Amino acid sequence: MVFSSALCIFSLLALVQAQSESQQPKIQLRLAGDKVKHYEGRLEVFYNNEWGTICDDDFSIEAAHVACRELGFLGAVAWSPSAKFGQGEGRIWLDNVHCTGGEKSLAECPSNGFGVSDCRHSEDVGVVCNQKRIPGHSELNRVSNLLQRVEEIRIRPISSHLKRLPISEGFVEIKERGKWRQICDEHWTPLNSRVVCGMYGFPGEKKYSNKVFKSLSMRKNKNYWGFSVNCTGNEAHMSSCRLGKALVSKRNGTCGRGLPVVVSCVPGRAFAPSSSTGFRKAYRPEQPLVRLRGGANIGEGRVEVLKNGVWGTVCDDNWNLRAATVVCRELGFGSAKEALTGAKLGQGMGPVHMNEVDCSGFEKSLTDCYFNNDALGCSHEEDAAVRCNIPAMGFQKRIRLSGGRNPYEGRVEVLTEKNGSLVWGTVCSENWGMMEAMVVCRQLGLGFASNAFQETWYWAGDASADNVVMSGVRCSGTEMSLPHCLHHGKHISCPRGGGRFAAGVSCSDMAPDLVLNAQLVEQTTYLEDRPMYALQCALEENCLSSTAKKNDHSTYRRLLRFSSQIHNVGQSDFRPKLGHHAWTWHECHRHYHSIEVFTHYDLLSLNGTKVAEGHKASFCLEDTQCDEGIQKRYVCANFGEQGITVGCWDTYRHDIDCQWIDITDVKPGDYILQVVINPNYDVAESDYTNNFMKCKCRYDGYRIWTYQCLTGELRIIEGLLKQELPMMRSNTQSS
Repeated sequence: MVFSSALCIFSLLALVQAQSESQQPKIQLRLAGDKVKHYEGRLEVFYNNEWGTICDDDFSIEAAHVACRELGFLGAVAWSPSAKFGQGEGRIWLDNVHCTGGEKSLAECPSNGFGVSDCRHSEDVGVVCNQKRIPGHSELNRVSNLLQRVEEIRIRPISSHLKRLPISEGFVEIKERGKWRQICDEHWTPLNSRVVCGMYGFPGEKKYSNKVFKSLSMRKNKNYWGFSVNCTGNEAHMSSCRLGKALVSKRNGTCGRGLPVVVSCVPGRAFAPSSSTGFRKAYRPEQPLVRLRGGANIGEGRVEVLKNGVWGTVCDDNWNLRAATVVCRELGFGSAKEALTGAKLGQGMGPVHMNEVDCSGFEKSLTDCYFNNDALGCSHEEDAAVRCNIPAMGFQKRIRLSGGRNPYEGRVEVLTEKNGSLVWGTVCSENWGMMEAMVVCRQLGLGFASNAFQETWYWAGDASADNVVMSGVRCSGTEMSLPHCLHHGKHISCPRGGGRFAAGVSCSDMAPDLVLNAQLVEQTTYLEDRPMYALQCALEENCLSSTAKKNDHSTYRRLLRFSSQIHNVGQSDFRPKLGHHAWTWHECHRHYHSIEVFTHYDLLSLNGTKVAEGHKASFCLEDTQCDEGIQKRYVCANFGEQGITVGCWDTYRHDIDCQWIDITDVKPGDYILQVVINPNYDVAESDYTNNFMKCKCRYDGYRIWTYQCLTGELRIIEGLLKQELPMMRSNTQSS
């Protein structure tokens, strides 16, 4: 009898709880505002067909835990009062929220009631959630914040037979309860299209053609999604847009007088199709004002700005998705997926050009945004970076690595058309190098190249793909896929054949990046007349011009000396390609060379002709000094490990052997001093374009002046130097 009574009480309690849950308001949550990460932002509630905010009065970490779990995260890390992520709009739905932390929804927590608040939007609450998701919850790139039952959105081509890469025009469709539905265009705006295009990697949108409109007017569809969407145009994803009111026409499933939403996106110039190949080759703007450096994949990197001919970085103070999206669209990508802070993609060098950037989101360039010129409080540890949405080009499906010990290495195999069908085959390894490997790793989305292999006998690839299907590959390193590189057409030429000589690569998500301190070169340049009897070891190591004679001890050589300081600003240590056992011993200087040629020093005429040269072997590649808080790892003494740690630099002083250019035979005049680091690409780097430095030089036969030393992309340096070459030539002729 006691058992029966207890069972009745338990059943009654369960019934009361079920009724209580059924009476709770149904809400949805989203993270909005000026956020940097997808797991943080202003906390907003969708209630009664309207989005609103939550007041920070009495809010707690327990309430933040409930909200983050409701959004699909494991919990909360922190919460923020006083509209840290910007002030919201519309209703303030909740105030004085009290949660214990065990509730399944914020709707279960006691509060003043929905819409009962004495707060202003300056008190909007924000949360930072744990990055990890609850297992089984919808993925982050889903549009679950619009409605929990909405799973995904896509752009579907209007014509099923149309096969483009990328797809830039089509119906906007939403997946709901496993079914794809179109959106009625009655309340659709160009700002909505802008957001959708940005999500899919396109910088802009346009009106679709009249032909498309006519074909749409002939269609009748009863499979529409029941809501409208209201975007401001600044959202990085449609999930951040406001949900409009339910459409009246939803009752009969039609769109009233409207038609299904179609977007027509404008690809960036790097992704625009061309008439001949279907895609443009690597696009390089003539004179960019903004660039990305240090990123492992297309569309990501440290943000750098060109000012007065010098590249500098952007401080991460107030850096957010809105500013990051301006950068992404300016460079021909879509909206920003992430605005990175704290030098997550490596530290830059030189000045910090911009601080406290404030963008409206519609600027054509980051340089059009408001910003603070004063960056005295910023260091390169605060360099801002971005990750952008890029179009789905399908490049990854046409290449693979086979036989490797892990997914990051293996024999390169490409998919190509042969006799009307697609077949897998290998790539000829003749002249295969780091530039080609960089393109392969980028195409696969595996980051940077760490090695390029011309023999792959130790990797047993797919036997059916042994035949060589691509040869004569020559890449600049900036291409998006291997077919974009120069290569032989249908007529394959590979004397060594495939098999064990097929090309291979290994990739890494991190790489070093060497940059020369141009200012130190400019400050330390001078001339020295040195007797030949003191240069015999240098002569043996080919550090003098060809006119120097071995046994001529009575003459002097005129040497252009300078110091070089080489920084590693990448994300991994710079190490010699060869191990100890393969280092070269030089008896005269009695030291080992870990890299035979580490730098090239050249003196060029104003038309680019080489008039004198030198080179520096890395007989001692070590950490001379490091940034504060970083420990030295590499010391050459006692046959030690050689390398340059991230955040450290190796200094070659002006007074050591071979740290010069022999200009004995050079006539007085105006010249260009050029220094190239890692000229043979012996060691992988994340960025080779900043391995160049050029200075203007004037030599009067007795003294030398070096000025305007610039480090960076070679074509930019040459463009800046050419602006003054006519004046230099005129001065040379008059003197």
